[in-house]
Amino acid sequence: MATFLYRLGRWAFARRRLVALLWVAVLAVGGVLAAKAPAAPDDGFSMPGTEAQKAFDLMNERFPGGHADGASARLVFVAPSGQKITAAPNQQTVEKTVAELAHGEQVTSAVDPFKMPGAVSKDGTTAYATVSYSAKAGEVSKTATDALQQAAQHGRDAGLKVEIGGNALMAKPDAGGSSEAIGMALSAVVLVITFGSLVAAGLPLLTAVIGVGLGMSLITALGSTLGLSSTTGTLAMMLGLAVGIDYALFIVSRYRAELAEGRTQQEAAGRAIGTAGSAVVFAGLTVVIALAGLSVVGIPMLAKMGMAAAGTVVIAVLVALTLVPALLGFIGRRALPRKVRKAQGGAQPTGAKENGGSRWARFIVRRPLAVLLLGVVGLGVLAAPALDLRLGLPGDEAKPTSTTQRRAYDLLSEGFGPGFNGPLTVLVDVKGTADPKAAAGEVAKSVSAVPGVVTVTPPMFNKAGDTALLNAIPATGPAETATKDLVHTIRGQAAGLKASTGATVLVSGTTAMNIDVSQKLSDAMLPYLAVVVGLAVLLLLVVFRSVLVPLKAALGFLLSVAAALGAVVAVFQWGWLADLIGVEQTGPVMSMMPIFMIGVVFGLAMDYEVFLVTRIREAFVHGEQPGEAIVTGFRHNARVVTAAAFIMIAVFAGFIGMSEPMIKMMGLGLAAAVAFDAFVVRMTIVPAVLALLGRRAWWLPRWLDRLIPDVDVEGSKLHTAAPEPAPVEEKESVTV
Repeated sequence: MATFLYRLGRWAFARRRLVALLWVAVLAVGGVLAAKAPAAPDDGFSMPGTEAQKAFDLMNERFPGGHADGASARLVFVAPSGQKITAAPNQQTVEKTVAELAHGEQVTSAVDPFKMPGAVSKDGTTAYATVSYSAKAGEVSKTATDALQQAAQHGRDAGLKVEIGGNALMAKPDAGGSSEAIGMALSAVVLVITFGSLVAAGLPLLTAVIGVGLGMSLITALGSTLGLSSTTGTLAMMLGLAVGIDYALFIVSRYRAELAEGRTQQEAAGRAIGTAGSAVVFAGLTVVIALAGLSVVGIPMLAKMGMAAAGTVVIAVLVALTLVPALLGFIGRRALPRKVRKAQGGAQPTGAKENGGSRWARFIVRRPLAVLLLGVVGLGVLAAPALDLRLGLPGDEAKPTSTTQRRAYDLLSEGFGPGFNGPLTVLVDVKGTADPKAAAGEVAKSVSAVPGVVTVTPPMFNKAGDTALLNAIPATGPAETATKDLVHTIRGQAAGLKASTGATVLVSGTTAMNIDVSQKLSDAMLPYLAVVVGLAVLLLLVVFRSVLVPLKAALGFLLSVAAALGAVVAVFQWGWLADLIGVEQTGPVMSMMPIFMIGVVFGLAMDYEVFLVTRIREAFVHGEQPGEAIVTGFRHNARVVTAAAFIMIAVFAGFIGMSEPMIKMMGLGLAAAVAFDAFVVRMTIVPAVLALLGRRAWWLPRWLDRLIPDVDVEGSKLHTAAPEPAPVEEKESVTV
């Protein structure tokens, strides 16, 4: 592996113009294909195998044109203080506002609250109207949302308090452009500090942008063919940028180290690709495994996001192995700081020079047990809140009070009770029963008798008369544990109702779907962990030719993820420091958070593991004692691993400032996980464990040693191979 990549790096350096032109051509072709590609269809959010999804599918089949998965809005009307909403002037205003919306664009129905049972509060001060749309949430046209907001404003102008709930105003998630820009700016600052050279700092940013640009172009070009929605590329953009910077950062850093040891530019590029490039290949493979593993979760959207992001990571690896050495050919020694270039030959004795990384490693090697215990106990304390982890999909109750959705939620809770914000849709399939109406009535009676159900609407049949819908209003809010228990109780009665009436009962609706999503993600977490961690351990077994090092890497990752989940629970569920980052409402942790955190952070954690430990193994293989090898590895790579971690933390922390609670949660969780994993696990616990194990860290049974291939990630064969002669073209490497 190292020898092949060494030759590839030398070739790309020598043929830099050809390589650069090929990448420009590929990027241009990708851009043209993306521009000409038809718009990708919206694949929506489906949960195959869940009862809620089964009910949604049956509703779409039995109620054609009903748009069961369409967006909806709830206009909540509150009369002025001391008045009733049922007073003639107020009632006329409500009816006029609803009528104004009834024939609007994409509107399938607008129900007058005075013609719908239970839509006026018992005290007569509050009423709500439901507006249904043919388009899905996030797909409602601007014309339709403008009309909705104008109608609400007309009600306000007439003296009523009017707020809009539901998901009709939900906008498509943006690409996080401002957050990405902040992340890029902070990354540039970190790179300049790390390299001391604007040219060297700009190279990782340039190659990362090229890789992400090509990846996003291909996702757009293949969108209609593979069913990739507009949201599929969100994870690909974030991770493509992250690993693209990381991979180029490590290669450029190794190139600078080889130059500083007095090697020619082409030889330095070849050795950088042969050593750091080998680490890039296997680090990229661990990220791909983590992302492709999202397919086992069973959510099509997650699987597509994972595969698209995995493809972008593959592109980032190819860019690092070919375009980076080509660009190094253009910048030559300008990758070094100016003061180093002015020194004789551009060389300096960096190999044995002490720095912060080596001093930190020596500190740990001298007292490994104390450091290990402190690190493990510290992460364990931070992980403690994760024992109280509650998963859910936060709704309008988690939005800031400045939004109309949150104000509508609060007004409904005050006027009707918290359960009105999360009604349960009960589908009754009476096809084949002797008396469909009697069967549906029996189901409604049974559901209304369940403790925790406030009211049940009369059954509404489809035209064929073989399916009925009824709404059950819980006494508790949609995110509360009692509501989850209520859904399970109603579903538990389905078998008895089937036996007594012949009707099939399914519970659905947004609240039930959220409960099913959370349950499915919880059930998938252990299989996902087993697949991802298992495959990665096997891969690291090949990389490090050690049994204990891969196991230590996996256990350290679990510690850092548990600590990050503990931080998320403490802030977003318990409310610690919530005001500091603008969290206005505590509640359950987003269902997808643990899966996302495992997938994203595992890949990045293994990046740091591979880059740091391969340099330690390289020193050990070349004859250094275990303790000294740890110091050597940290002397060379601790600074660059620290820079890479700071870049990732900056990128993720940029999302904490977003107003959307779920994005804020992801930003905090991912930033905390990277910080814990990079600085506590990789930079502290890993060297402590290696110091305690000594030579046993690299133990491998002889029978296993014969079975696994020798990929030579540390580049030991490069030290015995005679370097190829430098081509004449190297003289031009200082000019562009």
